Amino acid sequence: MIETIGNGWMWTGFVAFIGMMVAIDMLLLGRQGAHRVSAREAGVWSLVWVALALGFNAGLWWWLDGQLGREIANQRALEFLTGYLVEKALAVDNIFVFVMIFGYFAVPAEYQRRVLLYGVLGAIVMRAVMILAGALLIARFHWVLYLFGALLVATGVKMLLFADHAPDLAKNPVLRWLRGHLRVTDDYHGDRFTVRRDGVLWFTPLFLVLVMIEVSDLVFAVDSIPAIYAITTDPFIVFTSNMFAILGLRALYFLLADMAQRFHLLKYGVALVLVLIGAKMLLAELYKLPIGVALGLVALILATSVLVSLWQARRQQP
Repeated sequence: MIETIGNGWMWTGFVAFIGMMVAIDMLLLGRQGAHRVSAREAGVWSLVWVALALGFNAGLWWWLDGQLGREIANQRALEFLTGYLVEKALAVDNIFVFVMIFGYFAVPAEYQRRVLLYGVLGAIVMRAVMILAGALLIARFHWVLYLFGALLVATGVKMLLFADHAPDLAKNPVLRWLRGHLRVTDDYHGDRFTVRRDGVLWFTPLFLVLVMIEVSDLVFAVDSIPAIYAITTDPFIVFTSNMFAILGLRALYFLLADMAQRFHLLKYGVALVLVLIGAKMLLAELYKLPIGVALGLVALILATSVLVSLWQARRQQP
């Protein structure tokens, strides 16, 4: 049996909220057309998404406090905040991959917004399916949690060892298959994914970019879903914290894309967080790390990696 604080109206309301925000985003994109997203626009939207996440958490705490008591309210609110912070950190690491993909394909800045919008839509669907599958597996086979923990530790160690090794996209098997089986135009055609020439369907390079973005998010989801289940096994907390992190991903990309090199040590921080969370999951029977302590450690690791990155970047400036 899956234990969750989320009832039917809470799930329905939150899914409706996601649909409404995506519809607003698509409407704005349609009105504004292809354009370069400024740092100011990205900063405003990033603040909006963070404010919405924190406001949701505050409202959830208030409702739980009245319905189930202060202890459960405090516990679930801390779980949401910790999960949101971990997912946000993993999203920042994903942004580094997005920067590499856009750079490899030389995607004009004004076309990147549409690619990321559809990338986020795909990520929402993939994460929802994986979260549901994870919840069902954990409810039926509790030992899956230890498998998740081992996966996180192994991934974190791998990230630490290969943090400075950039993948070669030219040798990526997915990209090579796409180029070998699809008709791909040489040039971009605005922000379109397909065009027709003499009645024949052709794909633009922007379609290849979209597929690579979706594949990269699928790979990151393999880490992020076990990571959030190490924080809480409540599917409603897992789903809501994950969705808020994903919905704010596009704005965060445009805010940080030009500064990715300044946060070069953040990937090490994310790797350490994965090792910490994996160890927490593996050692749960021996010692249950309080969620407040876990939140503090995650925040400390990430803040330290960001501050040291900025300090090193400043020292290297002429």
